[in-house]
Amino acid sequence: MKTRLAVLFGGRSGEHEVSCQSAASILAAVDRERYDVTEVLIGRGGGWHVDGAPLPMAEALRVLAGQDVVFPALHGPYGEDGTVASLLEWLNVPYVGNGVLAGAAGMDKEVTKKLLAADGLRVTPGVTLRADEELHPDDRRRLGLPVFVKPARAGSSLGVTRVDDWAALPDALRLARTFDTKVLVEQAVGGREIDVAVLQYPDGRLAAGPPLEISVTGAGFFDYDAKYDGGAVFQIPAPLDPATTALLQDRAARAFHALGCRGLLRVDFFLPELPHPGAGSRPDAGPTYGEPVLNEVNTFPGFTAASQYPRIWQQAGVDFSALIDILICGALTGRALLRVGHGPDADQG
Repeated sequence: MKTRLAVLFGGRSGEHEVSCQSAASILAAVDRERYDVTEVLIGRGGGWHVDGAPLPMAEALRVLAGQDVVFPALHGPYGEDGTVASLLEWLNVPYVGNGVLAGAAGMDKEVTKKLLAADGLRVTPGVTLRADEELHPDDRRRLGLPVFVKPARAGSSLGVTRVDDWAALPDALRLARTFDTKVLVEQAVGGREIDVAVLQYPDGRLAAGPPLEISVTGAGFFDYDAKYDGGAVFQIPAPLDPATTALLQDRAARAFHALGCRGLLRVDFFLPELPHPGAGSRPDAGPTYGEPVLNEVNTFPGFTAASQYPRIWQQAGVDFSALIDILICGALTGRALLRVGHGPDADQG
């Protein structure tokens, strides 16, 4: 008998189109011999559609409740931030990916940094500004230029500005506040930009994939256009020595546990380069690196053909269809463990 699978996508956030692209990739790759697939779209205005037909929300929820498992291919607010996870928990249907707490904490960059820092991980220095707050002169001196201004609870680098002159700060704050009333002003951290994908297998085993290095053209940072319009080059695996690779993978796994994640996580680092102690006398001495700086996490990373997360696992020998199977099996296995009172989250079942 086929597993009844609903792919849930769209949503009301600014990442609606990216979500639709992720879902299209998942729907194209999922094994139709194994899964009986239902497509559930949440429109930009909040309307629900099941297999292309508009339905009242109550009817659409009944469809979701009748599935064996749901794959929420949602990005950003009203989806990835724990809201849809809470809905699926209420419906008592297994679902792929992170739960309510990890989704909510991972979407809020201020909360993410506090949890990670509390676990001893190095995070990007910055300041959080609420509505109408301005950056204090002392913070300007401490952070220096350049800084990045970003909405606290948005994804895909929407509303992010690099500020090289304090005169440009007010405009950057106004742009960020069109996406969120809470805004972060973060110190620009030098170093190589490295992503690490974390995958949890159905047996609970955690694996970190080969690090991916991002080289960016255009705006000079990994903004929305670079992510989705070909303005970035990915190198997998990143050319790193084994010890540095292991360090990044360890820090990514620690972030996964610190946020209480399940299923998957992508962790984005800056890797600061340090002068080699023998560089003056050894021209062949390679670079050495400081402690990785954890920039951001993504509790449901992009699943398009161009996205980092699937490409990392492809490089590791896990093709897209197999990746989908692992995540779905993990969701089903995790729910089965909860129902019989086993596993680390059994007390929440």
